Amino acid sequence: MEKDRTATTAPPPARARNRRGEGARLRDDIVAAAVELLEETGDESAVTLRSVARRVGIAAPSIYRHFPDQPTIMLAVAQQAFAELEAQLRAALDAADNDPRKRLFAVCTAYLKFAEDHPGRYRTMFGGLWMPDLSKSTLTDTDISSLGDANMTLLSGTLSDCVTAGCATSTDLVADSVALWLGLHGLAHQRSVTVAYPWPPDIAERMITTLAHLKDE
Repeated sequence: MEKDRTATTAPPPARARNRRGEGARLRDDIVAAAVELLEETGDESAVTLRSVARRVGIAAPSIYRHFPDQPTIMLAVAQQAFAELEAQLRAALDAADNDPRKRLFAVCTAYLKFAEDHPGRYRTMFGGLWMPDLSKSTLTDTDISSLGDANMTLLSGTLSDCVTAGCATSTDLVADSVALWLGLHGLAHQRSVTVAYPWPPDIAERMITTLAHLKDE
């Protein structure tokens, strides 16, 4: 007998209506559903208003109370991911000892680990297909340019501590912090797209040492 093909495609049960004051919970559910779809598919184009609504168990128009379009959902996903990255970097910093050099390496290593563990979200954090033409979007320049500010401040702070302690020779902290982030970002990206490349085992250490202008130990 042929299997019932509708059994695997039936929509999820309808979500219970929020009580008054629970709109924030629905917003969180929408973002969580978008993250799930992104993690499962690795494809941000899979995150649509319709697919998110189906995952949450609501009608698509209900999303418009919280998000006017798909890019605003993706922005919320990116903002949440940056917050999670910041928490991971701070946890690594707190777990490291007081040596500034080791603290810088702890932060950089945690950054690379986050990118490795969450490739779909990591790509979304830095633009990708979801990034709209701002002249035709509800998003603003500030929405985009402020992404990752806290993480850059944290990275710059750890590099500054190295300079103060005399174990780094940077004379332009802002430029060198950006260069260090670009190095980390580039390595994280290349590791995700060229998985068969024979990376030198100490490539991260070499890169961080050079870009942070660390002195030889």
